[in-house]
Amino acid sequence: MIKIQNIYYMLAYAFQILSEEGYKKVAAEEFEYASDFCAAILARAVLSQVKRGLSRDYISKAEAVSVPIGRIDVSASLKQNSLSRKQLICEYDEFTEDAYLNRVLKTTAMLLLRCPEVSLDRKRDLKKALFHFSKVHEVNPTKIQWARINYNRNNATYKMLINICYLVIKGLLLTEQDGSRKLARYIDAQQMHRLYERFVLAYYRRHYPQYGASSAHIEWDVTGDEARYLPIMKSDITLRHNGHTLIIDTKYYQRSMAASGMFNAHTFHSHNLYQIFTYVKNMNATSSGNVSGLLLYAKTDEDIVPDCDYLMGGNRICVKTLDLNADFNNIARQLNEIAERMLR
Repeated sequence: MIKIQNIYYMLAYAFQILSEEGYKKVAAEEFEYASDFCAAILARAVLSQVKRGLSRDYISKAEAVSVPIGRIDVSASLKQNSLSRKQLICEYDEFTEDAYLNRVLKTTAMLLLRCPEVSLDRKRDLKKALFHFSKVHEVNPTKIQWARINYNRNNATYKMLINICYLVIKGLLLTEQDGSRKLARYIDAQQMHRLYERFVLAYYRRHYPQYGASSAHIEWDVTGDEARYLPIMKSDITLRHNGHTLIIDTKYYQRSMAASGMFNAHTFHSHNLYQIFTYVKNMNATSSGNVSGLLLYAKTDEDIVPDCDYLMGGNRICVKTLDLNADFNNIARQLNEIAERMLR
């Protein structure tokens, strides 16, 4: 289990905006539930966005009006008999704060307000933030079109906000029971894996800029036209320093080891090992041995904690564990040691 406090630090790295003064108070608070933590972050984030200005967008509307505006819908006007009221049905675009981004924010905040595990103080803060959303409608949280959301320089500050919403709705929202939505106490593994990967990449970008941390594409070391049918290879994190390259693949599982056979033998997940080996060998097309691979598992409650170092076909392949339940200073030390030992 990960300390909820550490989720704050992971978010702070993944979305640098959380390092602003207004969010630092969250780091000093204690949270029992992830839903309460997310409510604290969202309340501060929304108020901060209100100060910057809520995003506005053109929303298509159709309604009966006394003074024509936009396009007159004659058919609808006749069907609804609006002429008897000296009105016309008109379609027009309104520039309003009832934009899709704000609808997602309000929907998420309302979910948290209805969650019994969110403290009264946090609910008060959320209500204060929602005071500015009186003209914004809610949407069905299970039908939010995440792929529809695009960012530009005018709404770039929403990126962290919407990712928090995604974390809440996808990671905390469970099926409806007795007519009311239930929230899980802890963020699920799939969403934590996304955050874990993004956190490690952001950490190295911030503290080791000389390593050029990136999520790099890896070309297949093949010839022939058939290469176009091969799947795309993209690393979670790639670090480079002094002619050496380290490819890191982050893994977040409830169990980092696979048990199989009559005697319940424990082995690494084979597909993970095959994957990192494939990445390394294709990036190291010249067989220089200067490319290494690392499977970086988040520590689980299992007795076996992977910490292995192999030389496979002339390349270093390691399997290590990052304890996300330790004090954050300890987490930082673990990440520092990985980079400094494997790229010296």
